[in-house]
Amino acid sequence: MGITEILGLLGGLALFLYGMQMMSSGLEDAAGNKMKKILEKLTSNRFLGVLVGAGITAVIQSSSATTVMVVGFVNSAMMTLKQAVWIIMGANIGTTITGQLIALDVGMIAPLMAFIGVAMIVFLKSPKVHHIGKILAGLGVLFIGMGMMSDAMVPLRESQAFISLMTKFSNPILGILAGAVFTAIIQSSSASVGILQALAIAGLIDFKAAVFVLFGQNIGTCITAVLASIGTNRAAKRTTIIHLLFNLIGTTAFTGACLLLPISDWVAAITPDNMSQQIANMHTIFNITTTILLLPFGAYLAKLAEKLLPDHQANKTTLQSLTEEFRRGNISLGLTAVHTDVLKQEISRIITLSTENLKKAYRAVLEGNNALIEEITSTEENIDALNKDISQYISKILVHNNNTENVADIEQYFLITGNAERIGDHALNIAGYTQVMKEHRIEFSKGAQEEILKMSELTAQALGKALNIEQDREKWMASVEEIEETIDNITDDYRERHLERMRKGECSEEACILYSELLTDFERVGDHILNIAEAFAKIPA
Repeated sequence: MGITEILGLLGGLALFLYGMQMMSSGLEDAAGNKMKKILEKLTSNRFLGVLVGAGITAVIQSSSATTVMVVGFVNSAMMTLKQAVWIIMGANIGTTITGQLIALDVGMIAPLMAFIGVAMIVFLKSPKVHHIGKILAGLGVLFIGMGMMSDAMVPLRESQAFISLMTKFSNPILGILAGAVFTAIIQSSSASVGILQALAIAGLIDFKAAVFVLFGQNIGTCITAVLASIGTNRAAKRTTIIHLLFNLIGTTAFTGACLLLPISDWVAAITPDNMSQQIANMHTIFNITTTILLLPFGAYLAKLAEKLLPDHQANKTTLQSLTEEFRRGNISLGLTAVHTDVLKQEISRIITLSTENLKKAYRAVLEGNNALIEEITSTEENIDALNKDISQYISKILVHNNNTENVADIEQYFLITGNAERIGDHALNIAGYTQVMKEHRIEFSKGAQEEILKMSELTAQALGKALNIEQDREKWMASVEEIEETIDNITDDYRERHLERMRKGECSEEACILYSELLTDFERVGDHILNIAEAFAKIPA
């Protein structure tokens, strides 16, 4: 095998992998969020769950992506572990569609598909058309790469060393190990099965040896979900264990069956003259049969996963986990599809923390409770850290997400986060007045204290209204604006009362300055609450 063939093989592999990535990216941009919503809702029973998992994976052509989405849902408590079992089983069936597509002889029209796809991207302006163009171009490039790999491998038929290596895969253990390791490296069973089909087309591996490599590839595909589960909660990690158990059990059963029965011969007899099709058929039969066998035992798989991985308290947040995935470059459909739910979860946390701090800050001022300041300061540090994590996460998503609708929503989440963090800052300011009052022995008048209590109640009411989003968005937004306007009016009214108390000498000069600053914080908190509501209103329900 000369340098020309090696370069052809590498170039073909590059095009194959890039075509698959391009196609998946186009599918994600076109329907990724819809796929996520379907997964969320249609998991009411095992049969429907399997069908949904198979259907979505057949569309996005990546069982790893579907499994990673499921990991995200389980981690955010949007899906139970038992529901995840059915989706994972279906995903293993759906992923076989890629092998069936590759087995079709469409090499002649692959360049035309790539040309049409690129033309749609370059010459047409509609984002939706661009998504379809990416899918077509990716599919065409995938098949062109497949052809290049097959052609480059033909000279290997004359290499005794390579033929000797391929014959060793007839050993079940070596074949399974080779398939698992290679698939784990490239993190795509669809791609590794395609490469196995290219070897078969070039006549470099016989079907009986290819079968064991294929079984190993089903195990290796679990690596992507395993990586995605790093840092998630225990339930999410159990999801990846179920995925691994499914493929280990299937591989063990089929390996034993192939050693005892002429299963390979039976499958080969279906399409005797097309080895690529034989591999695709075996892949499909493996996953459908394993699903049928394990379907009655899905609940037991979930229980086994719970025993293998018992509850443990110390875990990173989903946000930290997925941010690490972005940092490592593991940007897949599965990861980007769950980002909206992760953001909702984390933004809810930062708003809750800011709200709690605001309540404590007013309490500290009214009660002269300096002990609360330390709690508020500690929580504020958590708010700042969470704001930083969310901002970094959003920036990563915006770089890698081409879905215009999703990007618009994420930008609103960014605004919400910033305003929630600023509410936390004002809470810290208000709490700080308590320390000043103690040091300088300042006391507010009874009238001022009553007004501060009213401020506390009104901001709590405004936050509650802003976060309790109603179906009638227009009516809900009007009610939030009304409360914010009340805050502005009360601020003006309290300033007037404050000036009157100053004229009567009912409060000291230092108390007057502090109260004026507190009113400013109160008014600005109202502005931030309104900003949060306006951002939520722009995000579709």
